[in-house]
Amino acid sequence: MSKESLKERLDKGPVICAEGFLFEIEKRGYMASGEFVPMVSLDHPEILENLHKEFQHAGSDIVQAFTYNGHREKMRVIGKEELLEPLNRAALKIAKKVATNHIGKKKNLMAGNISNSNIWNQDDKNSQLEVEKMFREMVGWAVDEGADILIGETFYYAEEAYTALKVMKESGLPSVITIAPYGQNIMRDGISILDTCKELEQQGGDVVGMNCHRGPNTMLPYLKEIRKSLKCHVAGLPITYRTTKAHPTFFNLPDKNGCSCPTPHETTFPTALDPMQCSRYEIGQFAKEAYDLGINYLGVCCGANPMLIREVAEAVGLTVPASKYREKMDNHYMFGKNKRIPKHIKDYRGKA
Repeated sequence: MSKESLKERLDKGPVICAEGFLFEIEKRGYMASGEFVPMVSLDHPEILENLHKEFQHAGSDIVQAFTYNGHREKMRVIGKEELLEPLNRAALKIAKKVATNHIGKKKNLMAGNISNSNIWNQDDKNSQLEVEKMFREMVGWAVDEGADILIGETFYYAEEAYTALKVMKESGLPSVITIAPYGQNIMRDGISILDTCKELEQQGGDVVGMNCHRGPNTMLPYLKEIRKSLKCHVAGLPITYRTTKAHPTFFNLPDKNGCSCPTPHETTFPTALDPMQCSRYEIGQFAKEAYDLGINYLGVCCGANPMLIREVAEAVGLTVPASKYREKMDNHYMFGKNKRIPKHIKDYRGKA
């Protein structure tokens, strides 16, 4: 059985990609919030492997190696630069193992990953060269470990995204490139969101779009513009929080839900976002609306969990292994409709 390419899959219909490892691993107790370094591939590889399997069970077609923030600069920040290559290779091997042991007839794609460096400076050529070197070594390891595709994500400088795509294209692998503009609704080097995506398409991005920072409500309007203007396949992977026009990203979301114990940090990001979480139905609605626009590369970023990935898959008409366990409210002891539920229990639901 041959493995279809990313483009072949996208030409036929939806492709689901689970992102969001950073928040989910932290919630499971295997990563320090704020620091956000993916040491889990070395410290607890079984935890990372299991999460990949859960996302796979939920319908993710792509097993994305968890190397987000696993770049040289971040490892320098925490004083563990010597673990850079072991961390990357371990994460890639875990992803490859899960992708190879796919569920059902459809083979998974394994993706290598590079991301925003957080040191890119539009006025400093030295920082730009350093970032390019970081990208190149990570892409090299991904190729060595048998990646099928490469994903570059969460770029808020347009020029950094262009550099990432250039390095990825040199590998010869299909390249997905997604940007994550901040609350001013423009890239930090002054280039518009749409113009950045147009340029990424011109430079050879196989899939171009947006991920992270923005929830469904503040990402979808831009995806509509992008889909209308680009000929290549488009990606949409929002965070799972209720961002608004006044607060387009999750970095400064206010908690207006009756919080009785405010966060000790400057903002609710990243440890007190729970009250702003989208429901599964909001995530499903986003996926359906995006798919109806012609956006076939879909997923969820920060805040993702396997249930939400399943919701994305089912919203675009897919049945996945986890569909076996979707909600069955008809059998609920109080809110169900099963004829065996006693009338005096059902009648009490308004007072429960």
